[in-house]
Amino acid sequence: MEKAIYWFSRNHVAANLLMLSVVVMGLVTWQKLKKEIFPETSVDAVSVQVPFPNATPEEVERGVCVPVEEAILDVEGIDRVTSTAAPSMGVINAEVASGYSVRNVMDDIKTRVDAIDNFPEEAETPVLEELVLNAQVLSVAISADTDERTLRRMAERLRDELLAYEPAKGSEKGGFFSKLMQLLAPEPVGPAITKVEIALDRPYEISIEVPEETLRSYGLTFDQVTAAVRGSSLDLPAGSVRTEGGEVLVRTEAKRYTAAEFAEITVVSREDGSVVKLGEIAQIVDGFEEVDLSGSFDGRRALLLNVFRVGDQDTLKVARAAKTFVRESAAQMFPPGVTLEIWKDDSLYLEGRLDLLGRNAINGLLLVLLVLSLFLRPQLAVLVSIGIPVAFLGAVMMMPSLGVSINMISLFAFILVLGIVVDDAIVVGENVYERIVNGEDPKDAAPRGTQEVGVVVVFGVLTTMMAFTPMLGLSGVSGKIWPNIPMVVIPTLAWSLLQSKFVLPSHLALLKAPKRGEHRRWHDRVLDGVDRLLKRFIQGVYQPLLGLSLRWRYVTLCFFITLLFSVVALVATGWVKFQFFPEVEADVVISRLTMPDGVAFEATEKAVRKIEAASQRLQQEYVEKYGEPIIRHTLAAAGTQPFQQGLSELRTKPQASHIGEVTIELVAGGKRKVAAMEVASRWRELTGPIPGALDLSFRTQAAGGGNAIDLEITGSNLTQLTAASDMLKERMSKIKGVIDIADNNRPGKRELKLEMLPAGEALGLRLVDVSRQVRQAFYGDEAQRLQRGRDEVKVMVRYPEAERRSIANLADMKIRAADGTEIPFSAAASFEYGRSASTIQRADRHRAVKVTADIDKGMPNVNANEVVARINADILPEVKQRYPSVRFGYQGEQKDQRQSVSEMGAKGLIAILGIYVLLAIPLRSYLQPLIVMSVIPFGVVGAIMGHVVMGMVLSIMSMCGVVALAGVVVNDSLVMVEFVNRERGEGKSLVEAAIHAGGRRFRPILLTSATTFAGLMPMVFETDVQARFLVPMAVSLGFGVLFATAITLILIPTVYYIMEDIKRLFVGRERANADMVAHVTHS
Repeated sequence: MEKAIYWFSRNHVAANLLMLSVVVMGLVTWQKLKKEIFPETSVDAVSVQVPFPNATPEEVERGVCVPVEEAILDVEGIDRVTSTAAPSMGVINAEVASGYSVRNVMDDIKTRVDAIDNFPEEAETPVLEELVLNAQVLSVAISADTDERTLRRMAERLRDELLAYEPAKGSEKGGFFSKLMQLLAPEPVGPAITKVEIALDRPYEISIEVPEETLRSYGLTFDQVTAAVRGSSLDLPAGSVRTEGGEVLVRTEAKRYTAAEFAEITVVSREDGSVVKLGEIAQIVDGFEEVDLSGSFDGRRALLLNVFRVGDQDTLKVARAAKTFVRESAAQMFPPGVTLEIWKDDSLYLEGRLDLLGRNAINGLLLVLLVLSLFLRPQLAVLVSIGIPVAFLGAVMMMPSLGVSINMISLFAFILVLGIVVDDAIVVGENVYERIVNGEDPKDAAPRGTQEVGVVVVFGVLTTMMAFTPMLGLSGVSGKIWPNIPMVVIPTLAWSLLQSKFVLPSHLALLKAPKRGEHRRWHDRVLDGVDRLLKRFIQGVYQPLLGLSLRWRYVTLCFFITLLFSVVALVATGWVKFQFFPEVEADVVISRLTMPDGVAFEATEKAVRKIEAASQRLQQEYVEKYGEPIIRHTLAAAGTQPFQQGLSELRTKPQASHIGEVTIELVAGGKRKVAAMEVASRWRELTGPIPGALDLSFRTQAAGGGNAIDLEITGSNLTQLTAASDMLKERMSKIKGVIDIADNNRPGKRELKLEMLPAGEALGLRLVDVSRQVRQAFYGDEAQRLQRGRDEVKVMVRYPEAERRSIANLADMKIRAADGTEIPFSAAASFEYGRSASTIQRADRHRAVKVTADIDKGMPNVNANEVVARINADILPEVKQRYPSVRFGYQGEQKDQRQSVSEMGAKGLIAILGIYVLLAIPLRSYLQPLIVMSVIPFGVVGAIMGHVVMGMVLSIMSMCGVVALAGVVVNDSLVMVEFVNRERGEGKSLVEAAIHAGGRRFRPILLTSATTFAGLMPMVFETDVQARFLVPMAVSLGFGVLFATAITLILIPTVYYIMEDIKRLFVGRERANADMVAHVTHS
């Protein structure tokens, strides 16, 4: 290392080429990096989805969920299995344990599921997939006052045009630098958008509707009609004929795709040669599945086209292409009256946050330069600052290989390390410059000064790196997101270290010492003034105070310990509150409605219209109050909940007649005068109660969203589960500030349970025969599935709608025996009324009920953690005592909180141990690392006090800042202890060594801490609502470093002295010499 430093300090060309290479490669890599709001991640879970058409939740549970759960029970790597049995669908989610490959576990699950041979006959093929978080960029809403088919065809045309759209090349504006970057990193050729899905649409279906009377008159059954369709609508290879001229292929091409083509299928062939066509006996409707679903955008019938980013596509480029096409091309595609609007554009958040973080980075950089220029000569400040872009671009160069994209977390990491990255350069530059000022030749001073502090600098950077390692290897979704911070910080610090070792000495070797008597510029006079004030403070205030602290060292230590416990008590007593994820201002407010299962769809639509009307009154109210609208667009949906949170719920309840949702998109948070939570609260008041509604919630959509309280109750006895859930909800309703209390244990639709009668059995009919004929008539018999363009179309054979509307139709239906005898359904079978479950939830092979609730964020002093603590202390013991067979466990945010805090704490202890080892090596002592690390708890004090000063609650982001703080604050302590050791090695007494070392290191310690805080200052005081969840981490690190600096300058020498007292006590060293005592007394 010494030879390399010397060689680079003399070879300026090599040092500059190294620097320029890193800069160019970093800039080129930046152009190619994927840009997204949050890192794209999987949730380490595998989903097994098994469609079971027309089955009740109980049938799905018995026939699908239980067999799959039992089959995958002992698959290695599965941590937890949950399942949902919904009408016509079963979904089983297997969460993969940390440390296991999701792909390998998925392969094992597929093998087990494929081996299941007792699925119901009507169940369809299981579909397995790895659950991945949504990569949707934006939606395009197409609305018009037209019929459903016309709107669907326009949406399909728009989708196809979006997928084929190629932005014009060379249209982007830019100067020489932009064009150079485009030359070095050219854009890929081809369409910019590769995935678009239509939403709020009903699937296509061809319905062949044959009346009961027609079937009887022709002597037909549904089986015969279905067989005719299958036998006449097919494409079939029929081999080949070998002729003299060569081989000729023979094939049948008779696939039918339209209602007219199906109408020509022959159903009956008579002996006289006449035939009966399908069109003669049936009404053939080429339409949509009979699903209750409707959607409107700003009050008009609408469909959504969801645009996704795929693979390494850039979010901003995909969004730019979609918006450009809609603005410039799509408007000419459709007739007047068709409206296209951009909806839920996440790229706006990304652009805004990129701008926000970029602005904070620039401001932080300017503040760092300002601080450096106040303490260092202009040339030295510039040379030290050069390391910032070199380190940053070096890290950017490594980001693709580390799997890191440009996102909010990685950009914040750059801001986080902005002030830290110059610490090593400051120590090296200040030491070299001091040598030059003392008369040493710059060419010799550069390598020698660098080498002199080389060990301290290297291990100081390593301890900082070590402090960020707890964010690596976390489990769950957090384990995919938080590693972006250390994967940016660690490479940045590594390149900073390399730059300070090889590039900076080369530049410092060109410095010249200021000559006496030369003309002094204003900047020099400012520096001289700052220097005089600093020296006066050191000599007149700091060193006497340090001497007094050393004299009363045990009193000093007790004071700091008392301060530590006092601040910690603020958190322990709840005076400083903790919230897992800080509130983020949202631009979307969602109202979700759940009516009783089985309610008429018209009732759900009426309730949705009432909520939508309340949003219009809300808009008018705010226009009158503030003079401007706050709602940009409104999306209303009945029969579905497009924004429904939760992967399993999204798959198991895509559509149901009893659910609805109204979503309003607000004007951007920074441009409106009212918070989203206030909008949600007022919207709730204007809507009022919905008659018959089981659940009506109003929530904001933002990062960290979801239920504040998510409590899962499991057990084998459904009656006790229901009773425990009701009791828990009743008790929770009495807690002030708890709102939207609900559970997922809701009654389902009414059902008819069939039983055979003696008359039917006498004809040889079985219950399965009767059930199959009823199913064919009312649900339909699937004749085949067609692939028509991009769409899969079912062909169903059933009764006309008029014959399926009432129970009387079922009673009058004719049941046919094997010999052709017909008997009324009422004679063959009876039925009784019952009610099925809406859905059945299971967790680890037991029935489960979830009780969820939210916190009224408009109420002060209401905290989710305090509510949970009250539930644990007062409510759960009472419920457990009454229902001992049920078990309770928190899911959602509370589970994530406990898991993250536990893992972060455990990994933090390992990091502390690593820091101890890294300190012990250069200090060559077992005790002195403890002296250095004694500053860490007081850094935490600074972090907590920073939250108090800023009026903020502690959060998981605050904890991340505290963990990172541990590695930063020990650097100054390490330098202080190292210089005390040097002074003592020169023969000075302990007090003299401490006071002299403190005075000598005061400037660099103050400078490194000031630059760290300056780099974070713009983020600490950022008022933009979109930055709120990042601010706590900056507050922890910024205020923690600032406070720890003051502690370092006083506490470290004090603890050093006390350690020497203890060493003398146990080792039996001779008492302190009289000179030292006299010096302390004099001080």
